[in-house]
Amino acid sequence: MDITHRCQGQRGGDALTLRQLNKHPNAFTKKDIREFVVNNGIRMLNFYYPGGDGRLKSLNFAVSDADYLEQILSHGERVDGSNLFSFVEVGSSDLYVVPRFRTAFVDPFAELPTLGLLCSYYTKDGEPLEIAPEQILRKAAASFTAVTGMEFQAMGELEYYVIGDRDPLFPATDQKGYHESAPFTKFEGFRREALHLLANAGCAVKYGHSEVGNFTLEDKIYEQGEIEFLTTNLEDAANQIVIAKWIIRNLAYRHGLDVTFAPKITAGKAGNGMHIHTRIMKDGVNGMVTDGRLNDIAKIAIAGYMRCARSLTAFGNRNPVSYLRLVPHQEAPTTVCWGDRNRSVLVRVPLGWTAGVDMVARENPLETSADMDGSQKQTVEFRCPDCSADVYLLLAGLAVAARHGFEMQDALDLAQQTYVDVNIFQDEHKDKAAALDSLPASCWESAEMLDQQREIYERHGVFPPHIIDSIIRELRRFGDKDIRAELADDPAKVTDLVRKHYHCG
Repeated sequence: MDITHRCQGQRGGDALTLRQLNKHPNAFTKKDIREFVVNNGIRMLNFYYPGGDGRLKSLNFAVSDADYLEQILSHGERVDGSNLFSFVEVGSSDLYVVPRFRTAFVDPFAELPTLGLLCSYYTKDGEPLEIAPEQILRKAAASFTAVTGMEFQAMGELEYYVIGDRDPLFPATDQKGYHESAPFTKFEGFRREALHLLANAGCAVKYGHSEVGNFTLEDKIYEQGEIEFLTTNLEDAANQIVIAKWIIRNLAYRHGLDVTFAPKITAGKAGNGMHIHTRIMKDGVNGMVTDGRLNDIAKIAIAGYMRCARSLTAFGNRNPVSYLRLVPHQEAPTTVCWGDRNRSVLVRVPLGWTAGVDMVARENPLETSADMDGSQKQTVEFRCPDCSADVYLLLAGLAVAARHGFEMQDALDLAQQTYVDVNIFQDEHKDKAAALDSLPASCWESAEMLDQQREIYERHGVFPPHIIDSIIRELRRFGDKDIRAELADDPAKVTDLVRKHYHCG
């Protein structure tokens, strides 16, 4: 059966999606993928898998006949792991990449109709690679459930800057871009297109909006945007973030724009974070809320975040620029504490729909008021990570930290001690801030914290010791122990450092 000439000339992204299979992606089979390829004239198949730098790598297949397609989908392919991960030895570097059918999406950028699939890493013995990021994440999720009997879920907020030529019309107010609309934002159309492509690729998108950061530098507009996803299982949450970064970068390239997820661009301007919202599900409902209020389950998990906060930066803040963002008054946390609706804290409990009031019916008199249960929407937000993170390891670390809360004897006491109901950055609360732990100020310090708490992450066999050693080694290699003092009066050095990590993650 020759399938090379059907739909020639059709761009891969022209409204062609896998929704026509009328199945939840978790139900996709090899047969579904094979039939979709044949029926829609798919001419290329791409495997995608994250490398040690957090970016997706790709392997391209020209789909020439049905037998070769069957071979690709049945066996996966072989890759050189030593060129993907620093912890894979050259002497035994061959790995398999095996497609996950549930992740299939149509490539919106390919000239030829192309299907992409995320892959998992396997060993020579046909076993999941224990040190692969997606496998560590799976073990973290399983260990949380084994200890608590509940499911740990997450979703990400992805912040980025789009950079284009300066436009003198309708100039934006510096650092006042939050939820601004066109024409005062110049890249709202870019964000809408990104949202559309993400939805077509199977990502569970919640919304997008402009963010605080906007400024002009060297005749270029820097405009910050954010895309937020819906809460889901850990693996899907990680998958959609890596796909989103891939789509946003490719879309920018298509339009002749630049885009960066870098934690910091320049002094005095908002940096890019990647906040992670978490939720604990118990018997199909949100286990963190009782009668509209945060309960002990939530507080125990938060206590785990508090205890592990400084070592979690080893997964979520992985280059020196990360620590230029984690300074006071720059929309980022610096102190290990938590609070309700408080954006100065490390862990924020956002406003939830827990009042039981039908606000839409109140505002629209023609609607009949209904009993409202918005408890499923309540999350807890961890605010220090950025896109230098390996998102699989970051989510695994958060699941481990939450699990550790349930293994601690003093969890509720710690939750009470670290709760704040004030702006921790204000001078009048400096005594309160001084009594709390601070986040690390460098990769070096982050590595020290991970080394001190490594047993928590290695417990239950989640993080292999080899991986913890590798992360500590990589963080120390930056040699940034005194980075803030070294850069304090040297803006040129700051600029050089930002450029070096401009396209991190």
